[in-house]
Amino acid sequence: MRLFRVVTLLAGCLIAVSARAQLITAVDPLSVKAGDTVSAKGEGIDKAAVDTLYLTDGTHDFKCEMIEQTATSITFKVPAGMKAGRWALMVHTTNNQLREQPVKLTVE
Repeated sequence: MRLFRVVTLLAGCLIAVSARAQLITAVDPLSVKAGDTVSAKGEGIDKAAVDTLYLTDGTHDFKCEMIEQTATSITFKVPAGMKAGRWALMVHTTNNQLREQPVKLTVE
């Protein structure tokens, strides 16, 4: 019985770790032009969790080329055809969810 409780507790911890949310908290620079490279910082954004990054205005979504990706950062290129405006970052997770992030990027 004691062994069962330990296994259950460990299983609960593993589920909690694998279910962490993908969160982008900052971008640098904040203002860019189409074709520029941007660094996004956050948590849980490695290749095992995030497979695509978009810039979105809520209506139009532009897929970004991800150049480098770790658990805490994604370096990406702003698509060449981007219109000027304020765009939110949105990730597509490996478990098929779209998650708009609380970070905005201005394209000039």
